[in-house]
Amino acid sequence: MGWDGTENGDLLRLAAEARFDALVTVDKGFEYQHNLKRLPLTVAIIRARGNRLEDLEPLIPALVAQIAEVQPCTLVKIGG
Repeated sequence: MGWDGTENGDLLRLAAEARFDALVTVDKGFEYQHNLKRLPLTVAIIRARGNRLEDLEPLIPALVAQIAEVQPCTLVKIGG
């Protein structure tokens, strides 16, 4: 898509313009840095021990299930 190096605000704008359903991040401060209510997409924050695949992989089923059930402009937190 050519979005390499795109910063958070621009990334959100591009995702919304491209009509993405959801944006998934491991950035725990994300919800405090952006006005999520203005976006037509769901933002899912994965809270895992780290951002390595081994840490994230067990949370994928919960992520998929929650994203499938929420409305746009929703913040979803997965894991603890």
